[in-house]
Amino acid sequence: MKKQFIVTDPVGLHARPATLLVNEASKYASDIKILVDGKEGNLKSIMGVMALAIKTDQVFEIEVSDDNEVEAIEGLTKVILDSKIGLEK
Repeated sequence: MKKQFIVTDPVGLHARPATLLVNEASKYASDIKILVDGKEGNLKSIMGVMALAIKTDQVFEIEVSDDNEVEAIEGLTKVILDSKIGLEK
């Protein structure tokens, strides 16, 4: 299952929002990836997310596979929207 977002945080996907996403992703048994511009990272790894250097207005995608993918996508979407990291695309 995949879902796209656009970054609205004026500083991009920096340490604070990346930590929020990693913490949420780590709650789920599913494999969760974050993809941007043909690159991908493990959404359960702060270094994996930070290495992508996702900037404001960039579109990124979250891909969840395996077990609780619907629950994981819903939880991550809530964090992204509630924390004003980005919007659904």
